[in-house]
Amino acid sequence: MVVLCRRWECKLNETNKNYLYITPEFAICKILNGMWQVAGGHGYIDQELALADMMKYHDVGLKSWDLADIYGPAEDFIGIFRRRLSTSRGIKELDTIQALTKWVPQPMHITRSITKENIERSIHKMNVSSLDLLQFHWWDYNNPYYMDALRYLFDLKDEHLIKNIGLTNFDTERLQIISDSNLKIISNQIQYSIIDRRPEVKMIPFCLAHRISLLAYGTICGGLISERYLGRAEPLGTELNTMSLRKYKRMIDAWGGWRLFQELLSNLNRIAQKHNVSIANVATRYILDKPGVAGVIIGVRLGIVDHISDNKQVFDLILDKSDLNDIDYVCKKSNNLFERIGDCGDEYRS
Repeated sequence: MVVLCRRWECKLNETNKNYLYITPEFAICKILNGMWQVAGGHGYIDQELALADMMKYHDVGLKSWDLADIYGPAEDFIGIFRRRLSTSRGIKELDTIQALTKWVPQPMHITRSITKENIERSIHKMNVSSLDLLQFHWWDYNNPYYMDALRYLFDLKDEHLIKNIGLTNFDTERLQIISDSNLKIISNQIQYSIIDRRPEVKMIPFCLAHRISLLAYGTICGGLISERYLGRAEPLGTELNTMSLRKYKRMIDAWGGWRLFQELLSNLNRIAQKHNVSIANVATRYILDKPGVAGVIIGVRLGIVDHISDNKQVFDLILDKSDLNDIDYVCKKSNNLFERIGDCGDEYRS
């Protein structure tokens, strides 16, 4: 069945509506398991406990993984997991997994051989014949070699080493340059949450017009958008004990501060209780329903914290107009982050 979905055609998987085809051949789970947390700064990750948790995510249908070459052992974990899954469930089971990795080179002169060497390294680590989706990130737009790197990536796509090519934290201006160069990327991974609505200014209109899917991260602000912080005094110093908490606390400060954030959490809590779900579920569903968003990435602290059952509740949650109005009412009091920070990804380049 083919239907019109968010202004472009996409095919729905009739056997599992929790998945979305972002190309005619490539489907992802609408909730992706984010593996940034295995890179450090989020507590010690025990490999065996992590792999056991990966199987739990897999068994409940959360089979899309977001990772990167710079996320510590993330690509190695995928490779080991695939080998174990093939041994225990059969090789056909590997077809049900989606592993979306990134190439994040240091800005420098990029050659074809450098590009191919890095992609082949990821392929080897992940135990795949080709990458499902390679998401390219570039730190410094003043260094022009990102366009060379992208062209070499598309050459590798022609060689069947990469199935699909996307971007991570690119702004709208650079998306326009890439589009004008006839390089067809399928996705851009960006920070997008109730707190950070910068994508709505330029990014979403551009991506809708060019059939580019958005993968959203930071949607629950590293866990700050949760019952754990409802009614709490502002956390400071060592209380912010992960890289995620420190990162997104700075975003909340820029957005409007802890008092306004508490007002938002109170509204989200009322909505969550109304639907018998969690605050994080409401925040996730709110972004999933935004135009152009194909999936939300929720970080997994493998072997440390289990949010599997909670994450699954998002799929059946339907927010009504009054829910949306209650959320937007608070957000109208906040600062304009597009004016303060800039377009998507600018926080990494300021």
